[in-house]
Amino acid sequence: MHDAQLVDPFGRRITYLRLSVTDRCDFRCTYCMGEDMVFAPREQILSLEELYAVADAFIGLGVRRIRITGGEPLVRKNLLGLLGRLGARPELEDLAITTNGSQLAELAPQLRAAGVRRLNISLDSLKRERFAAFTRRDRLDRVLAGIEAARAAGFRRIKLNSVVQLGRNDDEVLDLLEFAMARGLDISFIEEMPLGSISSHQRRQTFCSSDAVRQRIEARHALVRSSQRTGGPSRYWQVVGTETQVGFISPHSHNFCGDCNRVRVTAEGKLVLCLGHDHALDLKSLLRSHPGDSQRLRDALQGALQLKPERHHFQSDEQVQVLRFMNMTGG
Repeated sequence: MHDAQLVDPFGRRITYLRLSVTDRCDFRCTYCMGEDMVFAPREQILSLEELYAVADAFIGLGVRRIRITGGEPLVRKNLLGLLGRLGARPELEDLAITTNGSQLAELAPQLRAAGVRRLNISLDSLKRERFAAFTRRDRLDRVLAGIEAARAAGFRRIKLNSVVQLGRNDDEVLDLLEFAMARGLDISFIEEMPLGSISSHQRRQTFCSSDAVRQRIEARHALVRSSQRTGGPSRYWQVVGTETQVGFISPHSHNFCGDCNRVRVTAEGKLVLCLGHDHALDLKSLLRSHPGDSQRLRDALQGALQLKPERHHFQSDEQVQVLRFMNMTGG
């Protein structure tokens, strides 16, 4: 163990890593990527050994929560081996995965056995045709089966993630919440982030604020503030009389940068210090130029943290402030 920590210029201690294992996905969600995506050549993607080396360096610098992301992380071959190694690290308080749910019917028990404690599952609609329009894939039944498999596998918490868009699925907010409540799940409602240039819709016209979503919920269900924090940007409320926590991720309307405790590493090995900025540190070059030099890697991470910005400045209009798509960044 090392006493060194990751602290940015604003005194925020980094304890949470979102580690992308692939930019590939078996869906093509309209707010995440284009239909005809060009994915990175495989040799540009970090190997499983390199991904573990990155995670190990972060753990040595005080990171206690790791979330595995993509693309769709469960399409990465041999991922279970990496998860097993991370799940065995006693320093980690939490190992989680964000997934679209398409592979969970088969993999949920193996993920739980590997040490994954929590799952976030994307679900933007309970209507088959609408789900297919969002994801460009007609696989709602597979996702629903995956959710049931995850419940049966006994994860500590399962949370649904729903990106809410005005005129596209905002009329399903209560249905999605009540789907979660009936199954003892949590759910987060997310304001769309302006990442990547899209043609499927105009973000200005579909923007739906977290406040509007919460008001719609409170017309039917009582909410009280929750003390729960998972290390991410959600602000949680408890649905009175249920086990369900409702989270709101509000990059536009309620900036969550003040207590940011996280960084991202992309599947290509770029350290992204802030979701709302394009600058990044190339860890892949360092890993491949100096394989096995864990001290050099830790020093690079500590140095990079001095460039972490104080906040992002997302706008709810058509301006694309960050050119990379979400699948390239990691969810």
